[in-house]
Amino acid sequence: MKILVIRFSSIGDIILTTPVLTAIKTKYPNSEIDFVTLERFKDAISGNKNIDKLILFNKEKYKGINGIYKFSKTIKSNNYDIVIDLHSKMRSKILTKFISAKTYRYKKRSWWKTLLVKMRIIKYEVDGTIVNNYFGAVKKGLGVIKNSEKLEFDFTKKDLEKVEKYKNSIIFAPGASKETKKWPKEYFGELGKLLLKNSNKKIILIGSKKEYEELEVIKNIAGKDIINLAGKLSLKESGALMSQAEFVLTNDSGPFHIARGVRSKVFAIFGPTAPNMFEYDEKSILIYENTSCSPCSLHGDAECPKKHFDCMKKLTAKKVFYIIKSQ
Repeated sequence: MKILVIRFSSIGDIILTTPVLTAIKTKYPNSEIDFVTLERFKDAISGNKNIDKLILFNKEKYKGINGIYKFSKTIKSNNYDIVIDLHSKMRSKILTKFISAKTYRYKKRSWWKTLLVKMRIIKYEVDGTIVNNYFGAVKKGLGVIKNSEKLEFDFTKKDLEKVEKYKNSIIFAPGASKETKKWPKEYFGELGKLLLKNSNKKIILIGSKKEYEELEVIKNIAGKDIINLAGKLSLKESGALMSQAEFVLTNDSGPFHIARGVRSKVFAIFGPTAPNMFEYDEKSILIYENTSCSPCSLHGDAECPKKHFDCMKKLTAKKVFYIIKSQ
């Protein structure tokens, strides 16, 4: 049986598909699984043992409906028996239409609920974890049942060698796709100062090149034993670094799922978004102030809709420090 799985973006959501891939391969060990994602996110899933072929979609090359049609012709000859759409947006729906194979699709929350949340008429409430909802696409038709939310993120020996000198450090990943998902950088700095005062571990800051200056603010507040590697590591190297960490501190963003995928101890800070989109265990610890107005957003916003940002600002550096020390 030849299966095509589609998840175009983003880093965390792609990594969250890995329990589904494992479950499919367990139930159908002789199946061939190909995976389609955006070219820019290939490192989130490349190297996964359950994928036979990773197929990359270039948004610039395959623009619009005509572009999607041209792309579909390049892969339709693979003669897929099953297509599993775990993206479930316009692009993936059009692609599955052109491929014309039996399709099982991830059911997203109702459009009207999304609209009412965006209009601030109702509070955001999840309909189950993202992984559970992914499994909803394969349970009925393929009989694939969830037995784990174990994520996977792969890297190479070369990636590990690149970061070997930073082994057993504390990792801060202060970035996020939206501003309201970011715990204030000043708080990261104050927490760094507290941790350095009470530990002999170095703190490593990771992020993209464009986040370098923002992370420099954290470094300057916390002190000399902080190393800013923003823009200096690939995604795979960042994962390798996390696998060797004392622990990782991150916002609701891709590094949270990378850390889970490499079995690192990770503290995840949530503010405006819903923490029960994911599962937690002794190695994945939620840090959440649980203010009355939170969660207020599906994916975060440019600014707090109520202007006070209490969900993050009330979560002080001292509070986070004591949570970390208690684990």
